[in-house]
Amino acid sequence: MNRMIVRSVLSVVICGLLAVGMVGCRGDGNDDLSDLDALDPISMGDDPYALGPRGEFGTPVTDVSFENVAFPFDSFQIADSERGKIESVANYMSSNNDVTTVVDGHCDERGSREYNLSLGEHRALAIRAYLISLGVAGDRIQTRSFGEEQPLDPSHGEGAWRQNRRGEFSLFR
Repeated sequence: MNRMIVRSVLSVVICGLLAVGMVGCRGDGNDDLSDLDALDPISMGDDPYALGPRGEFGTPVTDVSFENVAFPFDSFQIADSERGKIESVANYMSSNNDVTTVVDGHCDERGSREYNLSLGEHRALAIRAYLISLGVAGDRIQTRSFGEEQPLDPSHGEGAWRQNRRGEFSLFR
């Protein structure tokens, strides 16, 4: 009898956890995010990390491009050797106050889709935080994650994986 009660309780707990997990990780791209457009970064106080409202990014800046920021396997830590790439973007943005950037985080194919989307977002946010520390206003920097979905090199192996673990910059006016 006790075994049946324990199994029943465990079943209810597991079902509850699965239901919460499905709701919390929905990520189907059909979420209604229209209320985010109403966010005003000025009303968020003096938070330098506040995002501006999402929406159209503007006209792409095509007369300049920047190197991708490389990341080690399973990490969103920015290596000292990669900081100069981000500093170049910050310098450009400091001289061009009408420019905003979208930082895209990417991963190699190893790991689950959900894990790689999260890691890609952490990579983009790490770059964003460094740009902010260099004086770029937080509302001029958006982030996105593509996880493993947009590889630079679709082959398999360390050479390809090294290229695919990256942060990319898109600039807009």
